[in-house]
Amino acid sequence: MSEAQIGQVSMTDVSKTFTLKVDGQVQLVQALKSVNFDVKQAEIVTLIGPSGCGKTTALRILMGLESASHGRVTVGGKQVNGCGYDRGLVFQHAELLPWLTAAQNVMFGLEMKGMRGSELKETAQRYLELVGLKDAANRRPYQLSGGMKQRVGIARALAIDPEVLLMDEPFGALDAQTRETLQGELLDIQARTKKTIIFVTHDLDEAVLLADRIIVMREGCIQETINVTLPRPRGDLGALRGSAEFAATRYRVWKALHGVEAVH
Repeated sequence: MSEAQIGQVSMTDVSKTFTLKVDGQVQLVQALKSVNFDVKQAEIVTLIGPSGCGKTTALRILMGLESASHGRVTVGGKQVNGCGYDRGLVFQHAELLPWLTAAQNVMFGLEMKGMRGSELKETAQRYLELVGLKDAANRRPYQLSGGMKQRVGIARALAIDPEVLLMDEPFGALDAQTRETLQGELLDIQARTKKTIIFVTHDLDEAVLLADRIIVMREGCIQETINVTLPRPRGDLGALRGSAEFAATRYRVWKALHGVEAVH
């Protein structure tokens, strides 16, 4: 694999059909219809759209938790066939193991990868420090706030050193202030690690603040792909929210979500 391929993601003509049985009748549900997009190395791409539009299905196919009914999916130039350590997934809820400490939750994925001994503990501690939880390593999930739990989930996903970080509405259940804090921290972590990130969200502000590009989805299809030209590093997210460029980009995303034609 060439260095240029690391972190690159490609979905080519991907479709996904589910079979459901409702009241004794078999129904076919088309979750994705000929979806095509590419993500560059170290790029942040957000997927946004209404519930049921196929965002999470696309993410699960990228992770290898679901198989596409048709099409090709590659990460780093390699076809996706099941889960792999080249991809890390952060869930909407942290999904921590309640009987393990924060450090042990991070170590769990590393142990599955085969890491042992002092390297295991040192790696877990390094990634907890990266997400600002240096002093919470020995706490169990019930001793952590919602935001802290999500930080552990991010540390766990990053610790296996994936090429691509997949994030499924990871801040959606948090209060607004914690959410804004974690948005800034995620941008800082990405700037330091240069990870490729694909981030599913329902929140227009979040999509614009985080992304280099926004993929707007409706009814299993890509409605529009929008470039975000806000400067990096993003710095003061509060100030960016008040900028004309942010407002214009947000409005463009809103129009794509609602099927509103641009006014010329």
